[in-house]
Amino acid sequence: MLSMIIKMSAISALYVVLTIVLWRFFREKKLSKASILIIGLIYGMCSVLSTHFGVDYGDMLLNLRDVAPLAAGLYFHPAAGVIAGLIGGIERYIAGTYFGIGSYTRIACSLSTCLAGFVALLMNKKVFKGKKPSPMFAFFMGAVMEVFHMYVVFITHRADMRMAFVVVRACAIPMIIFTGICLAAMAIIMQIQAGEWKNPLRDVSGEKVSVSQTFQKWLFIVTLSVIAINFAFSFLVQTQSAYQDGSNRMNDQVEDVKLRFSAGLKYVVPESSEFFEIIRPDGTIIAGKHINDKVSINALASIQDHQGKRIYRAEYFEEMAFNRVDSLSSDLILLTYIPESEMYWYRNAQAYETGFADILLFTVIYVLIAFLVRQIVVNNIDLINTSLDKITNGDLNEVVTVRNSSEFASLSDDINQTVDTLKGYIDAAEKRIEQELFFARTIQESSLPRVFDFPGRDEFEIFASMKAAKEVGGDFYDFFFVDSKRIALVIADVSGKGIPASLFMMRSKTAIRSFAETGETPGEILAKANNALCEGNDAEMFVTVWLGIIDLSTGVMKCANAGHEYPLIKRAGGDFEIFKDKHSLALAAMEGLKTKEYEIELKPGDKLFVYTDGIPEAINEEVEQYGTDRLTNEINTVKDKSFTKILPFLSDSVAKFRGSAEQFDDITMLGFNFFDYLKL
Repeated sequence: MLSMIIKMSAISALYVVLTIVLWRFFREKKLSKASILIIGLIYGMCSVLSTHFGVDYGDMLLNLRDVAPLAAGLYFHPAAGVIAGLIGGIERYIAGTYFGIGSYTRIACSLSTCLAGFVALLMNKKVFKGKKPSPMFAFFMGAVMEVFHMYVVFITHRADMRMAFVVVRACAIPMIIFTGICLAAMAIIMQIQAGEWKNPLRDVSGEKVSVSQTFQKWLFIVTLSVIAINFAFSFLVQTQSAYQDGSNRMNDQVEDVKLRFSAGLKYVVPESSEFFEIIRPDGTIIAGKHINDKVSINALASIQDHQGKRIYRAEYFEEMAFNRVDSLSSDLILLTYIPESEMYWYRNAQAYETGFADILLFTVIYVLIAFLVRQIVVNNIDLINTSLDKITNGDLNEVVTVRNSSEFASLSDDINQTVDTLKGYIDAAEKRIEQELFFARTIQESSLPRVFDFPGRDEFEIFASMKAAKEVGGDFYDFFFVDSKRIALVIADVSGKGIPASLFMMRSKTAIRSFAETGETPGEILAKANNALCEGNDAEMFVTVWLGIIDLSTGVMKCANAGHEYPLIKRAGGDFEIFKDKHSLALAAMEGLKTKEYEIELKPGDKLFVYTDGIPEAINEEVEQYGTDRLTNEINTVKDKSFTKILPFLSDSVAKFRGSAEQFDDITMLGFNFFDYLKL
């Protein structure tokens, strides 16, 4: 036994090493026809070698020939498994027919090996879908293949069941166990090497277990339980039947021996299956299987004690048997018996055959039902989940079309109807939001100055525009007279977009204008506005602001820049140029902000242009920025025109540059053209 285990383990290890080496060599490569053929030939030769170098065990030769086609087909390519199976199976039949190697089981062995390749092909294609089996499934497949092997031995030797039983009893358990272990070891090592190993004993929560896995688990448990119960019941019936047959044989034999003894015939017929002993009171056997032997004193006492009683079980002559004791004459005892191995050999053979048949039936049912559940239920659930995934990601035009059963058709209709209802609600909500945003945009636009003409004031020209990236924006511009000779110009950009930015924009615009109307300097105005905006600024928003107050009687403009873009200034007869002024932090970034002021003296014919970062930071399809250099070049091409022409031109220039790219920021511009000093 120990020698057999060591040798079978060594052969299994060689198979595992070969498979892992080949797998590591081919794992990163797409298998060509030549590679498939080579793998098939290698495993085919392994199958041949297994035939000729089996392991001696109880006058039988054990082998792992079926491992080769299974490993080739499951772990490499189905065609390789078929090639290996045909090579190993055909060679096994030839060796058994013409060279006398295992000739008794040549049909069963060759058929099993050939079929192993095709089973691997079927499982690879239909069940595992090209993936490698788990260690549990690998063990299961190897074991079942050997069960089929043993079952075919019974089928092909119906006329010689006793010998077939001897062969199967010796070979079945070692070959089934080691074939399964060998394939499972390959699967485990491959998973470890590929980083896919998962502890089968880990606690997996229900949400991580698929419907298919749960169904397969319960199908396995229920089906196996039913088959086990059926086998146990059948075994009990066969045991009772064998005992009854044995009892009847012993009764017939007692009568036959008594008749022959009275006729003077005392000996067992040569080569017969008769089991009886005629024993003298001193224990000497005068007729029967063990004639001239003598039973021990204890055995004789036991025999005498059971004389005339029911059949009992005891060991005599080193063999457990069922015994019956009768009186043959006044001084002779007739011991009739049937060895336990003889009484139950047919029951045991039937048990093996029934067990193998049940396992094969269980396998077919399990695989077939699991396959049907995947095809009919799981695959349809996957299709529905795929459609639901598209729907949840925003594709409300996706339609669920799984209709191969009434249940799935109803589920598809319910989902589609739910999506249609949802689309209706979304459309209604979008229209309501669109209307509300329209009102918000109208309110925001109405808060910006729209009248650029000042009756009786011809010493300057002013024009501005604001184009929001969304329905409402965070940019704003403003201009207003502080007194009769001073006008304030404001342009600002609030952080963020949409409704929050527009609300903060309104707050910022109101704060700046209210402080400016007190007559304070730009620096003081922005400092006070900053403190006001910091109060209750839980959203931590901020706003960049450029503020200039021009004395129209002198052309002197006092300015302050709180983190805003540099203005562009054009002197009379010159070009627009960037004026790099002094910057301070944006408003609402921190309390106690001190803003730096500076002055610009404007002469008649000078122009001032201020803007938000939506222009220089505009992005096109190639993710290129518009930039201040491009802005300067573009505005200088129309430098002598009125700002009512310059601002639309720049807006078109940015739009052409952006192309199909989305406008991601608000674009606001304000231009001031100084014509002449105010005549006081």
